[in-house]
Amino acid sequence: MKTFKSLIACLSLVLLSQGAFAQDAKIGVLNALQALFNSDAARIVQEELEQEFGIDETRAQDLTDQLTALAEEFQQNEAVMTDEEKRRMNSDAQDLQVQLQLIQERVQQALQAKNQQFLESMQPTLAAAVTDVVAEGGYDLILNVESVPFFSPVLDITAKVTAKLNENTKPEE
Repeated sequence: MKTFKSLIACLSLVLLSQGAFAQDAKIGVLNALQALFNSDAARIVQEELEQEFGIDETRAQDLTDQLTALAEEFQQNEAVMTDEEKRRMNSDAQDLQVQLQLIQERVQQALQAKNQQFLESMQPTLAAAVTDVVAEGGYDLILNVESVPFFSPVLDITAKVTAKLNENTKPEE
């Protein structure tokens, strides 16, 4: 029994000392994707995409407007329309929807490819920014925001990493 109490006392001391060490550890939580996509480099890529796909966006809006107008015309005139007019309007609406879907798919695929390319090209820069923030802040542990069910906002280093990304990718003047 005395040995058991001694063992419990020793284990308690070990656990307490580890707890004290853990309390001294500096922990940060990072949303790497948010840090990356809030950076100036991401804004530049976004502006390039808007320029590149501006024509497609305008065309998609025109098609959407045409579809809306066609649907409104159909609702207003359905009672007096012949079957042939109804088929023609239905066919026109389907053609517009196919065109719209093709544009949306092309833009979506291009956006996904561009985002993937951006992520891959920025991985070394992101890693360097995180390393710099860890070194400057004296962090002992950085956790991914997705793996933490709850954390105090004071632990979030995402904005610091974004700032470091911006600093590291600033064009030389």
